[in-house]
Amino acid sequence: MPAQGKHRRPKSTSLGRGLAAVTTGGAVLALPVIGASSAFAAPAPAAAPQAVAPAAVVAQANSAAKAAPAKHSVAAGETLSKIAREHSVSGGWKKLYEGNRKIVGSNPDLIHPGIKLVIGAKSAASSDDKASKASPAAARGASADRADRSERIDAAPVAKAAPAAEKEAVTYTNDLDGWIKESLAVMAEQGIPGTYEGIHRNIMRESSGNPAAINNWDSNAVKGTPSKGLLQVIDPTFQAYHVPGTSTDSYDPVANITAACNYAADRYGSIDNVFGAY
Repeated sequence: MPAQGKHRRPKSTSLGRGLAAVTTGGAVLALPVIGASSAFAAPAPAAAPQAVAPAAVVAQANSAAKAAPAKHSVAAGETLSKIAREHSVSGGWKKLYEGNRKIVGSNPDLIHPGIKLVIGAKSAASSDDKASKASPAAARGASADRADRSERIDAAPVAKAAPAAEKEAVTYTNDLDGWIKESLAVMAEQGIPGTYEGIHRNIMRESSGNPAAINNWDSNAVKGTPSKGLLQVIDPTFQAYHVPGTSTDSYDPVANITAACNYAADRYGSIDNVFGAY
């Protein structure tokens, strides 16, 4: 066996950064060497965030782009119908013509090459026409509404004044009270003054309320004109002061009272002023 020799433990060295000589044509290059145990991959640089436009903004931009009116230069042989189809004009050639009436003129079948048509724009003339048409319509509507209200008001039945209540037929009792009251009603119509009390007082003195009473003994009776009835009226006086509408019979209670009161009004101002023979 070979002689046992001493062996030195190899010194462990960490893989570190050293220099390796590389000969290239006599030139020595010092290159860094990275130890495997300490090598790390360098992080890739973060990509710059891309700005993302909100969907609403994009939609709005697209809408604006679509809404923006375009222009079309008319070429020889083109018609409004053809141009409307090419540009997908909603409403066809009529809509295209309405938007370009001032440019095209009064005849939509006659368009001249080279004129510029606006595609997708509302015609100011059309808007004006609508406004001008709307105003008279609104005015007519308002006028019609006012006329309609007037007609309704005029047609509304006018409340007629209620006819005056017919005078109720008044019935009077067939007695002294009823005769006096009926006489007073006739006197009121004829404007003859007198009161219930004045009439009643004189009746009780002259006849005691007997309509058939007659005086055959006084001077009038001697002359052949006896006093008759409730208020003892002679025939000449009764006939002279008879009130139309009453009986011509001097014994009739109402006719007798009314004629006597008419006479008393003429002589004394009222039957109320009579307190004795009259």
